[in-house]
Amino acid sequence: MTVKLKAIEKSGSTPVQCEAPNMQKADKKDGLLKYLIVGVLFGIIFVKAEIISWFRIQEMFRLDSFFMYGVIGSAILVGIISIQAIKRFDIKTISGERIQIGNKEFRKGQVIGGFIFGLGWAITGACPGPLFAQIGSGFTVVAVTLLSAVAGTWVYGRFADKLPN
Repeated sequence: MTVKLKAIEKSGSTPVQCEAPNMQKADKKDGLLKYLIVGVLFGIIFVKAEIISWFRIQEMFRLDSFFMYGVIGSAILVGIISIQAIKRFDIKTISGERIQIGNKEFRKGQVIGGFIFGLGWAITGACPGPLFAQIGSGFTVVAVTLLSAVAGTWVYGRFADKLPN
């Protein structure tokens, strides 16, 4: 994919379709406010359910508690059911667009990346999703983790064509 994007950049043409197209347009009235509200509510749920708790995450990695495995397993189950429902019943977006779910190709870089991700998660007690909820809860030291995640994303983007993806 990286090779295709570089070829497109050099030729000056624009790609016809991306892997994850999002054709929804934000209304000028509410802009991104609805996403902010959903994100804040999601963060509150994470805080109240202790999903962002460093202690809960450490319990999971030490195999001391089933709590986080139950949360993650439930999320996977809901995701599987949702994707199957979208495919079988041809469910459309709120704006009426057809949802296209492409086939995913397995690559060895996913295993390596997953290992690095899990290692970072175990060391910091934080995964990228709840970082903002942790910071909003007053755990400002997590800002170091957030900056590290941003730096890691930049490094991956910079060297992606040289890595085994």
